[in-house]
Amino acid sequence: MHNDLDIIYFTLFPWDNAYSSVSLSFTREFVKNNRVFYINHPYTVKDFLGGWNDPMVKTRRRDMLANRMRYETIPELPEVVAVHPPLTLPINWMSPGKMYDRLYEFNNRIIINAIRQVVKDYKLKNYIYLNCFNPYYAGVLPKDLKPKLNIYQCIDDMTQEAYTAKHGARVEEQAIRDADIAFVTSRNLHRLKRELNPNTYVLHNAVDISIFEKALSGPLQRPKELEGVTGRIIGFTGNLNEYRLNYPLFKRIAEQHPDKTLVLVGPLNSDCYKAHGLDQMPNIILTGGKHISELPAFLQHFDVAIIPFLKNKLTASIYPLKINEYLAAGKPVVSTNFSDDIRSFAKDIYLADNDEAFIQLIDRAIGENSQELIDQRSATAKTNTWTERVKEFWAVVDKHLTPTQVYSR
Repeated sequence: MHNDLDIIYFTLFPWDNAYSSVSLSFTREFVKNNRVFYINHPYTVKDFLGGWNDPMVKTRRRDMLANRMRYETIPELPEVVAVHPPLTLPINWMSPGKMYDRLYEFNNRIIINAIRQVVKDYKLKNYIYLNCFNPYYAGVLPKDLKPKLNIYQCIDDMTQEAYTAKHGARVEEQAIRDADIAFVTSRNLHRLKRELNPNTYVLHNAVDISIFEKALSGPLQRPKELEGVTGRIIGFTGNLNEYRLNYPLFKRIAEQHPDKTLVLVGPLNSDCYKAHGLDQMPNIILTGGKHISELPAFLQHFDVAIIPFLKNKLTASIYPLKINEYLAAGKPVVSTNFSDDIRSFAKDIYLADNDEAFIQLIDRAIGENSQELIDQRSATAKTNTWTERVKEFWAVVDKHLTPTQVYSR
């Protein structure tokens, strides 16, 4: 651990997002030993105008209208220096070409200049730069800013979603090529990205044990959405979007387990659940998004947790956050067999090769549950904590810091 190194962490995931993220989870660990400067993803002019009355826009409105960055405090992490950059231009709608490239460079300078201000204001000398999945701006820092290392974190396959594939996949390739180190969250991403940069390492997602083991430590208040629910509960936690989830399987689960309730906990970021009639099913409950601190209470009342991902090029590169969260809560897990990484949990979970097997494994998972299996799952999760991942992070960083670098603020 280099407690004499600062970290500038620029991320796609703003600190004030309602839901937890990889970058916030790492930050909670980093800040135990290092100063962290957490740079939010900027609002574009379009975002700003469209969210004019949003509470978080209101608090920043004066600074954004004045075209200046602002320092902020993260309530749960007061030791972190949070930074919100000035407005940028919305350009993802544009076609690739010279005009896009010019405006990309314009936006890039806005973020680079904000980071320059941070370096100047805090007199930073010994720091590393970490870009988490945000190649749209400042994929790496220019040499004159003198970061000890430029590091890029890839957490998903940008080529497989329409919005990110348009420009993000291309600029991410360049960010990975230019970085001193690249981290990826899955084995398949490592296969895809290592040709871009030989210094590419797997750094899997993890779990905050202190949050999710609460599901095992004693009775938690039953969430209001589960009041009046009788019988077994099949549960899912996570983002309900259009690219990853097998919505027809959700429907078949509800139809073929009419004695159980299927509870889907997470933000509704597409209308796929409506298109497949999930909102009309009598034994399906959609709770909407919940803060990470609320999830253990839901998990405690689940009889089985599920990961019904599609099997495609996108999911082949996913190491889902939820797998270790489920295991930390001691839950039996049924998952589709979608990636090498999910198969690495074969001793702890039930893997289904098709929809019919998935549906049948739900009853088996519930029926076979025991204290011995609960303890085994919990033990597995404890090997996959963010604390362990940060140790892995520094072990890699150590290899790439030159012996001549002196650490003194």
